[in-house]
Parts: sequence; C-alpha cells; structure tokens
Amino acid sequence: ASFSQFYAHPIYLNPALAGNTECGRLNLNYRNQWPSLSQAFLTYSVAYDQNLPSINSGYGLFIMRNDQGDGAYSRTQAAAIYAYKLQLSARSTLQFGMKAAFYQESIQWEKLIFPDMISSSTGLANLPTSELQPNKPTVYTADFATGLSYGYDDKFFVGLSADHLSQPELSFYDTNIERLRLRTTLHAGLNINATNQTIGEVEKGDLLIQPNLLFLQQDEYSQLNMGVYFAKAPFVAGLWYKHSAQNADAITVLLGMQWDNLRVGYSYDYTVSQLAGRGGGAHEVSLGWDICVY
Repeated sequence: ASFSQFYAHPIYLNPALAGNTECGRLNLNYRNQWPSLSQAFLTYSVAYDQNLPSINSGYGLFIMRNDQGDGAYSRTQAAAIYAYKLQLSARSTLQFGMKAAFYQESIQWEKLIFPDMISSSTGLANLPTSELQPNKPTVYTADFATGLSYGYDDKFFVGLSADHLSQPELSFYDTNIERLRLRTTLHAGLNINATNQTIGEVEKGDLLIQPNLLFLQQDEYSQLNMGVYFAKAPFVAGLWYKHSAQNADAITVLLGMQWDNLRVGYSYDYTVSQLAGRGGGAHEVSLGWDICVY
C-alpha cells in the first residue's frame, strides 16, 4: 500500500511513531487508486495505537487489506507494534519501534484474463488459456520492521524506518520464488509558526506552515515526496509532489478538518505520468479519533 496521507496512518509509516501522542488514536483509511480502471487498487486499513507513559512506551495494532483487479489479487496484513521513548533532554526525544506482521496473499485464478483467452473474431475472453495455474492460490508468511524517530519540541522531526527485514517469500508457484523486498523510508518535517514568525511554539489559532519530505526505496524503485501543509484550526490543507526515479508521478491536494478529538481528511492524486487521464488519479479518505482518558 502507498498512502498519500502519510501521517493519517503513522504506525504504518514508521513503527517508532506508536504511542507518540498523549491520547490513544483510532485511524481508519481508505484509498482508491486509478478508479477509471474498475477497482484497480483498493486499500482499507484500521489502526489503533496508545502510549504507556509509566514505562515510556507505546503500542499499536493495525489490519490492512489490498485488493487489485476487482479482487483477483488480494493481500491482508495484520501487525503488532511496540515502541520505546527515550527522553534525551527536556526538549528532545528519540523513539525506537519494532513491528511483527502476518501476511496472507491470495489469487482468484478464474478472474484473470490472459491474451490467449481472447477470441480474435468475437473479442470475448471465452477461450482456454495455456497459462499454468499456481500451485498455491493462497500463501502465508511473517514479516518484521523497525524504525527510529527523533523530535525536538514541536519544532521539527525526522524518522527512518525499514520494512520487510526478513524479505519473506510470497510465491504462488513452487518454481518461482518472489520476495517482499526491503523497503526503507526517510521522513522529516518542520513546523513554522507564520503568526508569530517562529519555529514551533504553536498556540491555538496560529497559522502553521509545515514543509515535509519523504523518500522511500524498495529494491530498484525509489520515490521522492515533497510537500507542505497549511494548518489553522480547525482546517488543514496540503500540497504534495511525487516523483519516482524514472518520471514524475502525481500531484496530491489534501483538505482536512478537526472537531475536538475527531479528524477527517480527503486527498486526491492527480496523475502526471503517462497514465494521466486514463487511470483517474487516486481518492483517499482518512478518519481519526483521539481517545483521551483522563
């Protein structure tokens, strides 16, 4: 999964972010990528994380499902996360997180259409295929991740995470080994108080400008995300630019609001690659609820 609202699913971005707020957080996420291609990529996720101040720790749980090709291929991930918070000074903290995950990957062979199935006379996909069916239509595996996050007051933060540490095998065929390749993510942000013209020191009602940077690398694929948020309670707006190593990918526009402990966000990815105008971009919705018990 690749979310555009990175910080609406913080523990997926970096396990070190589990429990880094005073309240517990319940986050719901939905993404529909390339909707013009009939449910090409759908992602659903529910997550909860909570701090444990008595032991300087936090924990998190989430379940995520990806459906591709109208359900022809799906992947479900269930993960548990633990994070430890180290107070380096009165104003700076370092958090370390670990994630253990379980994956289930499935393929529905009857939903797949191969070129040799299409009739040249009728155009219908009603011919038998010579493609070899998979030995295992459903596979399971375990996986692990780790991450670090450093924050200085409310002024700036930087984080680094590494997912798929064990590079587990997820193969439908016994003769073709496919693995989840190691993915590293670097993210950083700065809080500029435009009202007081300071870095950080944000009060309610101030206009906050947040430049952000996120870079990810997985095998030979890399992507650079550059963006900025503008926040003035209860509203937030954002603009991001995504660029892969090969070409420009998308421009993301985000709008959000927060009422008391409830947050809602909507973003749209406008594709600027060669798929522009064909895939229909990507719609993403997030809903968050801060659960404060005190």
